[in-house]
Order: sequence, then structure tokens, then C-alpha cells
Amino acid sequence: MTAPARPSPDVPASPGPHPGPVAAGPHSAPERVGQHPVPEKVGQHPAPATDGTLPVSYVLPLRWSDDHELADLTDYLRWLAARVEVTVVDASPPGVFARHAAAWRGLVRHVPPDPALRGTNGKVLGVLTGVCLARHEHVVIADDDVRYDDAGLHAVHRLLDRVDLVRPQNHFDPLPWHAYWDTGRILLNRAFGADYPGTLAVRRSTFRAMGGYDPDVLFENLELIRTVRAYGGTEAAPPGLYVRRLPPVARHFRGQRVRQAYDDLAQPVRLAVFLAVLPALGAAVRARRTGLLFGAVAATVALAEAGRRRAGGTRVFPPATALAAPFWVLERAACSWLAVGQRLLCGGVRYAGTRIARAAHSERALRQARLRAPR
Repeated sequence: MTAPARPSPDVPASPGPHPGPVAAGPHSAPERVGQHPVPEKVGQHPAPATDGTLPVSYVLPLRWSDDHELADLTDYLRWLAARVEVTVVDASPPGVFARHAAAWRGLVRHVPPDPALRGTNGKVLGVLTGVCLARHEHVVIADDDVRYDDAGLHAVHRLLDRVDLVRPQNHFDPLPWHAYWDTGRILLNRAFGADYPGTLAVRRSTFRAMGGYDPDVLFENLELIRTVRAYGGTEAAPPGLYVRRLPPVARHFRGQRVRQAYDDLAQPVRLAVFLAVLPALGAAVRARRTGLLFGAVAATVALAEAGRRRAGGTRVFPPATALAAPFWVLERAACSWLAVGQRLLCGGVRYAGTRIARAAHSERALRQARLRAPR
């Protein structure tokens, strides 16, 4: 579907944490981008809300091996379900799934991923299932660690009246050491454009008309953004639309470092910059160019600080977070070489018990797939 051109407004939302029926199996969703548009299922046409809630569907793809965060997520779902339609697509093992079903019965729609779908990225399979089940045209897709507030939900809903995809800005709260570290990445991304958050919002009609997106890529958010663009859709990435995100535990954070660096294989220029950092650092050390090293560190901190101050970011990003940017750059530089090694030597990066080779498709490839798709 080719959407008409729309402006990409910059609508901020105030930051802040949230205050606060088991359904039958899901319907089928598209297996690959570029196939025929997905037909509507009986009873699944988008419908306006009639109970005072927002006409928004919230899709949460989930896969947990334990339930140590169950109470917190249940509190959030209870708050959320009073405001929007909520679907949790749960790929957890049977015992964990059963506990979730008991905790959320009568609170949200809780379903497994559609067994007819195939793909290596389980999160995408959950999104495909959940969007197919959504009753409303405006759909928020969010990881289990994302915590919207009322302002964020209303801002996303308003923006989807004018664009096909909304990319909010996440910020970590609370801020343990590794969240400070990763905030350096967020600030640098903001300085050069926009960060890639753990939540996106899409128009259901656009999503279904373009046939969903590929479930065999690692960087699924970038794949969805590029697919919407390739199919003529419009995007809004307001830097002031802040949505809180809970930090992972330190062990999980450490395990993500190479996998997240592998995402950059879908962004060749960015990858080349990071691959050049360690050789340049080594050359400067050998030449004893300490002034050059200090200048590079200062420039990195200055860029991060520019990202922190953009669109009122000082409200959610503490001053010291900009100082983490040089450390994050060094970490990403080292992990980028490891990621390239995994691609060349192992054929891909480990993800959820399998290996994924492709980080994401280019927009050019997605546009070509659109032209080849039967109409």
C-alpha cells in the first residue's frame, strides 16, 4: 500500500513511569514481506472503542524462561488494560505460559504465536500474530521492559492519525551502571538522528497491506521501519516523545553486546566507522598522539551532550550519562570485529537457540521485493 505523503510532526510527551479474556489461538499472519496482502479475518476488522478507552491495540511479544518479573509486568498490564486493548503473544515454555495464563486471565488477551508461522526471530512471529488479532487501526508494539504512561499513549495515538509508523524515544529508569553505559549509545544516536527504541507504533492497515515484515532477520525494529518506508509509508520519530524502559539485569546486558553490534551489519557506513576505531586508536598510541586521543574523547562527549540536550532530554537523561559515550564507543568497536568474525566464520550470530545471518534488509532490496510481489 502506498500511503499519501504526510508530515512527520515533532510532538513531545512528558516523561514519567506508569502508575500503576484468555482468547483462542491466533489467526494466521503473513510469512514473508512482499506476499499478497493479508486478508481480514472474520471478527477482526478494526473497531472504535466504546468504553472510554483509547482506540489503540497494544501488542506485547513475550518469551520468558522464568517469572522473576511477573508481578511488575502484571501491575503494568493491569494499568494498561484499563486504557487500551492488550494482546500478549507468549512464546514461553508450557509451564511458564500456564502461570502467565493464570495471572492474566480476564485481564488481557493471552495467546501463543500462530503455529502456522515460520521464522527464526520469535519476536517478529509474536508481532505478526498480535497485529493480526488487533481490533484497532492504531497498534503499539512494545517489548516487555517498556513502560508507557498516559501522555505517551495519547501522543502515539495522535501521531498515527497522520503517519504510518511512530518511533518514540526510550530512556532507562532506573539507571544502574550498565544503563548509564548504554545511555551513551542512546545519546549519540540522538545527536545523529534518532535512536532505535524497544517500541514502535504502526497503522494496522499499512502493516497488513505490506504483508508484515521478514521474521528471519535479527534487527527486527530496523526491518519494520525500512519495510514501511519501502512500501511508501511515512514515519515520525519525535525526539521529545519519551517512553520509559526498564534496564536489563547486568548478566543479560553483557550477553547482548556482540549481538547488538551484529545489528550494524545492516548499516554498512556505521559498521565501517566502528571497525576503524581500534586501528585508529592503535595508530595514535604508537605515534604518541595523546592530544589526538583526548580530542576524540572530548568530541564524543560533546556529541553525546548535544543528544542529551535535544528536545528537552535533560529531563530524562542525567548529566553524567554523556560521559559514558566514549566507553560505549570502545565497546562497540571491539564487539563489531567479533560480530564480523561470527558472520564470516559461523554464518551468523546466536539468537534464541539458533543462528541468524541477516541483520536486516536494505530499503532498496525491500522496494525491489515490493515491485516483484504479485498484485
